[in-house]
Amino acid sequence: MDTATGTATSATRDRGGLRTLVDAVRGVTRRDLPVAETAESVGEVLRGHLPTVDVLTEDELAGDPERYCQHVLHIEPDGSFSVVALVWLPGQVTPVHDHVSWCVVGVVQGTESETLYRLGERDGGPCLVESGRSENPPRSVCAFAPPGDIHRVRNIGAGTAVSMHVYGADIGELGSSIRRCYDLPVVT
Repeated sequence: MDTATGTATSATRDRGGLRTLVDAVRGVTRRDLPVAETAESVGEVLRGHLPTVDVLTEDELAGDPERYCQHVLHIEPDGSFSVVALVWLPGQVTPVHDHVSWCVVGVVQGTESETLYRLGERDGGPCLVESGRSENPPRSVCAFAPPGDIHRVRNIGAGTAVSMHVYGADIGELGSSIRRCYDLPVVT
């Protein structure tokens, strides 16, 4: 990893099938499709080219006891997309959040639980309405694009979970794909 740019080095890109994934995603993003269609097309690419845990070092796979870890694996030179690995220890969870761009997620190891929300109104004020739940085992892939991308993700397994995320943004520049976090009452 080139720590100055956050871009994976050529030696790293070959690990775990990352180079093949990056090349295939590049082919989709160059087509200038509508945002939702880009997400779906990148989802198909990730289903066919999901990297293995070999893309991460032993230290990266160890995780952090305080919070889930983000490892930037590739940033496209023009900033059109980034590939990121998230490593989750048991029980680790995101805040309820939405995203700055389209996003595609593939679970490499472990099982992640995802709860989806939509904005609503209760007693004259804003709230979150739970709109779906899923358990995502290894090799499951989901794609989404704003608006309508509010969710919370949790590692529900007994071991470390690893997921690959492809974002339609330069995560090295932004630091995160999260646009905003929500602290609103939840209606189920």
